[in-house]
Amino acid sequence: MARIDFYRVLGVSRDASDDAIKKAYRKLVFQHHPDRNPDSAQAEVKIREINEAYEVVGDPEKRRSYDRLTWGDEIERDEAADPAVILDEMEQKLFDEGRKEVFAVLMKDVKRIKAELAVIRERTVADQGYDTFKEDIIKERASEIMAELVTAEMERRKQRLLDVATEMLLFQGVVKRDDKGGVKSLWGQLEDVFRKGRMKGFAAALELFYERR
Repeated sequence: MARIDFYRVLGVSRDASDDAIKKAYRKLVFQHHPDRNPDSAQAEVKIREINEAYEVVGDPEKRRSYDRLTWGDEIERDEAADPAVILDEMEQKLFDEGRKEVFAVLMKDVKRIKAELAVIRERTVADQGYDTFKEDIIKERASEIMAELVTAEMERRKQRLLDVATEMLLFQGVVKRDDKGGVKSLWGQLEDVFRKGRMKGFAAALELFYERR
């Protein structure tokens, strides 16, 4: 993922305490506020960047999501990436987050996996006369029961990830912040990617236990 360093914007390290981040933010706001810099054409731009950075890393929950989406286990890359590349990489990361989430839930409930395989096998044989791991039927079943697998906490986590991901992409200029329709569309696009990741997690868990009959 192209590096967006909100910590650098605020002039703090990644391991800075919440209190240190708040103090740094207040200091920067005081220093760069347009009212204190009436002759600076960049003052408004600078203060907006400071506010955007603090909106994310100043919130403990968003900060954890930001760290996960930005660094994870990836290597650092050039920040001046093409917006289309940035969006593609963010979508892939969110897809993986959704996939791993549902996969982990199902791997704790092997009995449920086997029950789902029985349902899918029955539908597949009825549809084509023989048993295979048929993708369309698996997707259909995943759509039917996903709400049973996803807890309220998982939904809250998804919301945080999508909010932070959207903020990061706005910061990178993938969509203009004042384009409300574009921002809404972007959020919906990211949500759909996360949903597809969850569907993939369902299929991946079942595939581990699938045996053709």
